[in-house]
Amino acid sequence: MKQILLALFGTALFGCRTPIDRETVVMRHDIVTCATDPRSPAQVGNGGFAFGMDITGLQTFEPFNTLSDWSWHSFPQDQTTRQQHYRGVPVAVGGRCIYLDLPDETQPGISDWLAKNPHRFNLGRLGFRLLKTDGSEATENDLHDVSQHTELWSGIVTSRFSLEGIPVEVRTACHPDRDAIGVEITSPLLKEGRLQLFLDFPYADDRYITERVGDYDRPERHNSMLLAATDTTASIRRSMDTVVYQVALRWDGAPGRIVPPGNESHRFILQPGCSNRFSMVCEFSPDTVVMPLPTMAELSDGSARMWREYWLSGAAIDLSESEDSRWRELERRIILSQRLLRLNGAGRWPPQESGLVNNGWHGRFHFEMIWWHELHFLLWGRPELAEKALGIYRTFLPTSQQRAARQGMRGARWPKCTADRDAEWPHLIHATLIWQQPHPIYLAETLYRLAPTEETLSEWRDVVFATAEYMADVVRPDTLRGVYVLGPPLCPVSENTPIFETRNPTFELAYWRYGLQTAQIWRERSGLPRNSHWDDVLERLAPLPIEAGTYVTCEGIPDMWSRYNFEHPALAGIYGMLPGAGVDRSTFERTLDRIFDTWKFDRVWGWDFPMLAMAAARCGRPGQAVEMLLYDSENFQFDVHGLATGGPFPYFPSNGGLLTAVAMMAGGWEGSEGPAPGFPERWHVKAEGFQKMQ
Repeated sequence: MKQILLALFGTALFGCRTPIDRETVVMRHDIVTCATDPRSPAQVGNGGFAFGMDITGLQTFEPFNTLSDWSWHSFPQDQTTRQQHYRGVPVAVGGRCIYLDLPDETQPGISDWLAKNPHRFNLGRLGFRLLKTDGSEATENDLHDVSQHTELWSGIVTSRFSLEGIPVEVRTACHPDRDAIGVEITSPLLKEGRLQLFLDFPYADDRYITERVGDYDRPERHNSMLLAATDTTASIRRSMDTVVYQVALRWDGAPGRIVPPGNESHRFILQPGCSNRFSMVCEFSPDTVVMPLPTMAELSDGSARMWREYWLSGAAIDLSESEDSRWRELERRIILSQRLLRLNGAGRWPPQESGLVNNGWHGRFHFEMIWWHELHFLLWGRPELAEKALGIYRTFLPTSQQRAARQGMRGARWPKCTADRDAEWPHLIHATLIWQQPHPIYLAETLYRLAPTEETLSEWRDVVFATAEYMADVVRPDTLRGVYVLGPPLCPVSENTPIFETRNPTFELAYWRYGLQTAQIWRERSGLPRNSHWDDVLERLAPLPIEAGTYVTCEGIPDMWSRYNFEHPALAGIYGMLPGAGVDRSTFERTLDRIFDTWKFDRVWGWDFPMLAMAAARCGRPGQAVEMLLYDSENFQFDVHGLATGGPFPYFPSNGGLLTAVAMMAGGWEGSEGPAPGFPERWHVKAEGFQKMQ
């Protein structure tokens, strides 16, 4: 990784002679709100830990989530389930029997358990207890003069409001390296004893998709023990089945006291001392918390330092001199997406599709989305932020090789949807989706282009070769046609065709060509001979299916442009996302026109729009590329915090796709010429530090 950073140093400035004033660009998109949106929290975080807040700067009225990349939990298995051992379901494929990860009717208990476990859990809820003069607790409607300012350059959120005419100011920040938030409060309500804090803990829940993670109605299922307390500190031990973690607090100012919960609750109350100012740091840890905790001042300084370094690193873009008045909205989306993905998606695992905001698919991450979550970090010159997440390919290599072997294949078969351990959740789509397989080859090649060193080759060689080995083995010979075919059974990118009938999907065939060609290049770079079997597959791999002069989703698909023109238009990815191995340019352009003319854009996902933008850019249609990034669709909206639609809300592949497309349009791609080749002439783009896309 050090070599990558050195290689990026001094990257050319695209379209500008003087460096961009990054602070001005970033700060003109600071976020100011005047009410809580119950679906859209403000956040502070560090990439692997995030805290969502309402208009008070804490989780006072809305139980938003506190999530970490280590907060995984599994429900205890009952005795029947413990006696079962999931073995996969035998399926006859091409004259041989393979075991796929499918729900097994003979083992419903273990299949259901594997679908829900592990799942991400909420670490705890921190909020204010605001008391009115009559002693009753205030509601959000009782607050006045409300405003909240998220300062992007420092990462600090300042919230202001008044209760019965008495002002309150709250500053909230996150530590750059520890799973800790800090809060600083200034208000006469503190001295009057009318502003207290609470810390509440839920049990885990098994909901498939949920905006409020955790079950607060099962206090008997978990334990919250006050281990130690002084007038300035407290330590709490949390236990939930096999999960144990610690919560530590430190507060400054007048001495205060923490009141433990009763028997039927997990809500602690922190009563500040007699002063108009109070600051506190709260840290969550799977291990014993390292003491002493930092002060709020130290935490705030660390937050400001982390964000300043982030904004000054890697690439930047300034659209303010553009003639198109929509420049501000596109730039806002770009800046806020950068913030959100640094905050939610730079941890030890690839992020789930809703990051650390809430839970989708039980909080698990999807391997086919790793491209959308991580590639932008590489193209924006920030590979160090993807380093930990991309390490999952090396971590999961042994178990992925075991999965391939269980299916009678060589190499490594990467899972579709999993968590902090490589246990696939039994599902027909999960068992048959394959477009995630070439991702590590694409990502490794991008990393090598950033740092073409022996260290990069050594770090990724085993992953690249094992991936290619599986790809070359999973194709089957069609002896009548003399070609290798993909599927069936096979679930394509669009996930909308009959799995046991789908054969030779266009995107997957193009990605297979790219992957095997690139893997052969890696063999040559490593001083190894080309793999003869891979070359045989490349030579005889089925051609991309064409009907009536355009590419189609898969071979033999009936009435594709009227029956299957919804979900992901993956056809656009073969010469946009991908550099176009085996693609005929004129056929592709006719296909792209057909997509724009006939596709049901009310039935697509958020990353489809950036995918189309990349295709348009590569075809020399920069105006169309910009239109896709600003397309007025319910499935591609960016709210005041930058949280995007396009799937279960929020949907970070929309943000990651936007940043990837912008990097390509501003920095170019292999074979492109000139500055910002993906933008029209009326968009006077200043760009610096971008890596060219493949």
